Amino acid sequence: MRLNELNAHERRLWNAYPQGRPVEVPGAPGASNAPGAPHDPAAPDRTIRSEVVAALLLGANDAGGPGDRPALRLTGARITGLLDLRFTEITAPVVLTDCRFDEAPLLKGARTRELAMTGCTLPGLVADTAQIDARLTLTHCRLTGPLVLSRTQINGDLDLRHTKISFPDGEAISAVHAQVGGDALCTGLAVEGTFRLSGAAVDGEFDLEGVSLHAPGRHALDAYHVRVTEDFTCHPGFSAEGRLILSGATVGAAIGFCGARLSNTGDVALEAVDVTVARNFDLGLGLTVDGAVKLDGTRVGTELSFRDAELTHPGGTALSLRAVQAREADLRTRRPVDGTVDARGAHLGTLHDDRDTWPADLRLTDTTYDTLATPLPATDRIRWIRRSPGGYLPQPYEQLAAAYRRLGHDDEARTVLLAKQRHRRAGLPAHTRLWGHVQDAAVGYGYRPLRAGLWLLALLACGALYFALHTPDPLDPGKAPPFNAVFYTLDLLVPIVTFGQEPAFAPRGPGQWLSYTLIASGWILATTVTAGVSRALSRQ
Repeated sequence: MRLNELNAHERRLWNAYPQGRPVEVPGAPGASNAPGAPHDPAAPDRTIRSEVVAALLLGANDAGGPGDRPALRLTGARITGLLDLRFTEITAPVVLTDCRFDEAPLLKGARTRELAMTGCTLPGLVADTAQIDARLTLTHCRLTGPLVLSRTQINGDLDLRHTKISFPDGEAISAVHAQVGGDALCTGLAVEGTFRLSGAAVDGEFDLEGVSLHAPGRHALDAYHVRVTEDFTCHPGFSAEGRLILSGATVGAAIGFCGARLSNTGDVALEAVDVTVARNFDLGLGLTVDGAVKLDGTRVGTELSFRDAELTHPGGTALSLRAVQAREADLRTRRPVDGTVDARGAHLGTLHDDRDTWPADLRLTDTTYDTLATPLPATDRIRWIRRSPGGYLPQPYEQLAAAYRRLGHDDEARTVLLAKQRHRRAGLPAHTRLWGHVQDAAVGYGYRPLRAGLWLLALLACGALYFALHTPDPLDPGKAPPFNAVFYTLDLLVPIVTFGQEPAFAPRGPGQWLSYTLIASGWILATTVTAGVSRALSRQ
């Protein structure tokens, strides 16, 4: 390239590069020689050819003296032509402000110290497999094509704050297996199209506060198997239209969606299957979801929270917590979840809930929890576990009873286990149900043992009163002991113990039928007590 072929702006940039001096194209915002002038990057007099920029970055002007630090610092230019820096090594920082590119720069496989663009307009940027020794900054920029960072290694921060990227028919941001050595700062980022960073690694915080993702009917965010060393933050002001995928992600601190708005009507809005998060997974405090939330197999180090969230997926599973593990879980949503809540196989540690927001369809099969933060009366909790459709399942009752026992509420635990037997009875054949009703009435399936004593006392009182008024005839008057109505009735009621009264006297008429009734009742009481006590002891 000949120096006499350079225009005035190119020559200024050429001369300033060896010392790293900034160059402001006249009319650019902030230019000292044109205060207040309107900014029009497309004006012909602001043109700088991409071949001049490439030549400088590849060492065409090495006229710097000792101590000089070359850098390309340019404001307000229109860069024409294709800036092709593929597989090159750029030793100087590149700082561009309010510049406009006619074509998407190509930095595939390049290595550079620092690339910073602020307020620039680009038809895209291709920097896959590039290596950036410091920061990659694209703030307040507008991209009308894709940002390609797949397998890019950034040793500092990735800064995309307040940038708008539009590529609605494909991947607006492609950062598959990208590595960021610092923070990923995306506050205020607006994306039309898919934001894909599956397999990426961020050694600091991933900040998505105020981000807007728009990919209706498609993947708005694909962060499959992403690894974040610190927080993964999507609150406040985060919104997404389309599916969010965090499945397989590993987060070293917390995940937060407080105040976010997720929408993927009729489909999964948030898919976070098999996620591992060291601290909190916060999906509450104003989160609104139109679509399903699927967290199957996720492991949360401390608390999984849906406090004050609104989840809507009518006719389907709005919240899937199958096999989730959390030390603490808060299911106190702002209003009842519109759709099914499936917590089968989950372990939820300390469980917080509110009966005013219990979902209509709640699946608790094989769900375990250590403590109920709000135990409530057993009758209420029985209605809670009976919200699961389908037939009789014993485990939810036994889990609830165990939770009451750990709290020292043994009476409530027995109430739950009695309800379990009654639920089981409803599905048995008619003759078995009849025997079940007898056991229930007699001793409450062994969980109400005082009932047997009350039945015994009632029958004893009836029999003693009758036989006291209608003394039966002795079988052998010379050998019969003195008649005692109470012990005679006990002889009839208690099948094993005998007081010598029943063999010595023979009632007639109604007394005979009463004696038969007392004998049968005694055997029924003895059988039900034995069966009930055995069942109760086997569950201890």
